Amino acid sequence: MVEQRGKLISFEGLDGAGKTTQMALLEGWLRERGVAYVRTREPGGTPLGVEIRQLLLHRPDLGITPLAEAFLFQSDRAQHFATLVIPALEEGKLVITDRCFDASIAYQGFARGVGVELVERLSLLATQGIVPDLTILLDLEPSQVHARVDVANDAGGQREEVTRFDSEAEEFHRRVQEGFRMLARAHPERIKVVDASRSIEEIHREIVRLVEDALRL
Repeated sequence: MVEQRGKLISFEGLDGAGKTTQMALLEGWLRERGVAYVRTREPGGTPLGVEIRQLLLHRPDLGITPLAEAFLFQSDRAQHFATLVIPALEEGKLVITDRCFDASIAYQGFARGVGVELVERLSLLATQGIVPDLTILLDLEPSQVHARVDVANDAGGQREEVTRFDSEAEEFHRRVQEGFRMLARAHPERIKVVDASRSIEEIHREIVRLVEDALRL
């Protein structure tokens, strides 16, 4: 008898769109139902990834080129899938990750101009051909992202991690958003666009419905 492989669910969207909040709410929902899961992130889901994350997000002085940036993300991903994601899936666990390869396609492939097809091929090589079973794309206008972060911080919530991507012009973030929407149109069976301008509770309810369907609960 062949054991059933676990499921992989990724969360995508612009930084500040609410991924951290919604993943925490989903964790609570999963725990209440006794669903075994692993929560992780890209970059930074492994010890090597933590070091790569520091280089990618917090070292603007290095002047990382778009292509070098793309390869660094893929190095993190290759390690992440080989040592954490794939073993968890083989154990039949649910894996929920803050970002996966769609982010590389939107950020480096599309917005940075490295090339959508090239980054997609590199990503599939890094994941050993595995793609998420469900991708939840929290869609929020770039102008709303900063307002959302400011409100959360003023309310005493978890302060958003400031990265070198935050210094990019709004036009860059609009290209990233366009890249994500392009992917959603190309893969509607996998990538589900969730309007992130609504209340936290409304968004959570929609995500629960999507997850229930993906896990057939």
